[in-house]
Amino acid sequence: MESENKQVHGVLAEFRNPKELVDAANSVRKSGYQDFDTYAPFPIHGMEKAMGIKESPLGWIVLGGALTGMIGALSLMIWVMGYEYPMNISGKPFINYPIYVPITFEITVLLSAFAAVFGMLSLNKLPRFNNPLFNVDRFDKASDDGFFVCIEASDDLFAEEKVSQLFRENGASHIETVYDSE
Repeated sequence: MESENKQVHGVLAEFRNPKELVDAANSVRKSGYQDFDTYAPFPIHGMEKAMGIKESPLGWIVLGGALTGMIGALSLMIWVMGYEYPMNISGKPFINYPIYVPITFEITVLLSAFAAVFGMLSLNKLPRFNNPLFNVDRFDKASDDGFFVCIEASDDLFAEEKVSQLFRENGASHIETVYDSE
């Protein structure tokens, strides 16, 4: 058999509707599994709670980028214009805060945007060039009318038969072992 040579990626289960999917995700979390994900064609209210997903740290990452931009821009302008290269322009003070506002704002927004993009990529472990689930024919329904849960083999509690039994107990309409592609 061809699948004997491949490494198991996880077990994928299909459910009939969003309520069954939320109930299954809740059951999977309560069973102690942590390395699992759900897939549905639309956001499902209550899924984050059922999966035990904590609040994202992305907001703090963006705040860090914003503060870095603001403090960095102000520090550089004050140091350059007030101490390193002071220029007497029409008798105005060397450190003139109102003229720093536009540049400070722009640098703050720029570094916030970079922090948001790179923070999101890092937190989502992207780029991921291939996901073995894409090789499963039934998984095409995840973007149309399918509701799936996949417990990955990297989970410490993963045992293929125990996971399949858990999915059967939760009323999965289809259960399939997913193998890593070569």
